[in-house]
Amino acid sequence: MAKENEPRKVGEREVRIYSLATTANECIVFLEELAGERLLPIWIGLAEGQAIAIRFSGIVLPRPLTHDLLLASYKALGWAVDKVVVTDLKENTFYATIFVSKDSEVREVDSRPSDAIAVAVRAGCKMFVSECVFDRCQVLAKPISEDEVSHFREELKSLKPEDIFKDLQKKKKPKKDPEEEGDKG
Repeated sequence: MAKENEPRKVGEREVRIYSLATTANECIVFLEELAGERLLPIWIGLAEGQAIAIRFSGIVLPRPLTHDLLLASYKALGWAVDKVVVTDLKENTFYATIFVSKDSEVREVDSRPSDAIAVAVRAGCKMFVSECVFDRCQVLAKPISEDEVSHFREELKSLKPEDIFKDLQKKKKPKKDPEEEGDKG
């Protein structure tokens, strides 16, 4: 895993929503790398998870939710949502950008990943994750079975995201430099 101060790898990987898992207090959206074998879990709020799930499952509500309103505002002003990108991970917080365009102008709108994903499922645009995000966080290898998802949900009921990151830091062992060990030959 790369550290925050290390140079970023250039590149974005296209993803799609693989699954949503909920606990009593939060939701986890699993983003599946389309041309690879990684799943990226991102912890989000329940309201945002519900907004994604409603649209992702094809449910159309009689009144607009916040993300519907945001997309309608972009459209009313002549802007189109081109793509969303989970761009970074800093101090256990994910960052995202919504890319919008009008004529030949492109603008980047800072966003939380949950809001960017909720807008993307409404706009029908592509979603991406920067390679540096995959490098900096714990990812899962796909495919993941429904039993694994169920087991993961059960474990999450007693965990908080900060507990998981603390545990990962404890398990991280620094690599020994052969030069520091001295010449054994």
